[in-house]
Amino acid sequence: MRSLRPAAATLATVGLLVAGTALPAQAAVPAKWKNCTAVNKTYKHGVGKVKAKDKTSGKPVTTFKRSDSLYQAAIKANKGLDRDKDGIACEKR
Repeated sequence: MRSLRPAAATLATVGLLVAGTALPAQAAVPAKWKNCTAVNKTYKHGVGKVKAKDKTSGKPVTTFKRSDSLYQAAIKANKGLDRDKDGIACEKR
């Protein structure tokens, strides 16, 4: 008669590994979008929607990286990156 213990132990270990790796990956904010300092290391003047215009009383920032998909990724990871809601995350002169 064969023992079921090794098979049960293997299934339990696999279940723990799968369950243990799924949650942290979804909950973590990618380092790239952690804060504006991190964003500005890659995108010096910020990242915004293709048709975005900087809301400012001074000279507007126009040199930001224009990409709808990058902007959406940034906002999905951290809504605080676009505090003035102008469609540009972390705009910087």
